[in-house]
Amino acid sequence: MGNANTMAESFAIRPERPDDASAVAALDDDGFGPGRFAKTAYRLREGVAPEMALCLVAEREGKLVGSVRFWPIRVGDGQALLLGPLAVLAAERNHGIGVALMREGIARASATEYAAVVLVGDESYYARAGFKRLRGVSFPGPVDRARILGLTLTAEPAGDVRRARIDHAVCADGAPLGR
Repeated sequence: MGNANTMAESFAIRPERPDDASAVAALDDDGFGPGRFAKTAYRLREGVAPEMALCLVAEREGKLVGSVRFWPIRVGDGQALLLGPLAVLAAERNHGIGVALMREGIARASATEYAAVVLVGDESYYARAGFKRLRGVSFPGPVDRARILGLTLTAEPAGDVRRARIDHAVCADGAPLGR
């Protein structure tokens, strides 16, 4: 597990546990609000379980202050991970927690069968963890192409992004998922 120092304060990074679910959801709500469910990245996550061995939280004095999750996807013919959401409690931002969570997750992901990590986000922020703009990757639905970023683990991703699998037969509102 990683530890990080920020100014005079410290936080610990550890694997997400099942009993963290409500605190992680609260972090996501704080960072992204309810509109996040309409985004393409959330459609790719719907009905799919995250790779829990790669999902991490940051904790300070027993309180969750950040989280990151990784989800299996396909990019072209390759296996990849979709990073996100990456959430840090508003009062804890700009202390390196998000970057530390990403770097630890990427280090763990590099020991898996996944070829790359992709996301939709601000290049200026995610470049701190090695992400760069991807030109040969297409997401379904509306996505700003300039925000499609990736990090190669073993092979550069190229092609259409789609779900790697369906783990749950119905989505949150009970409607069957299309494959």
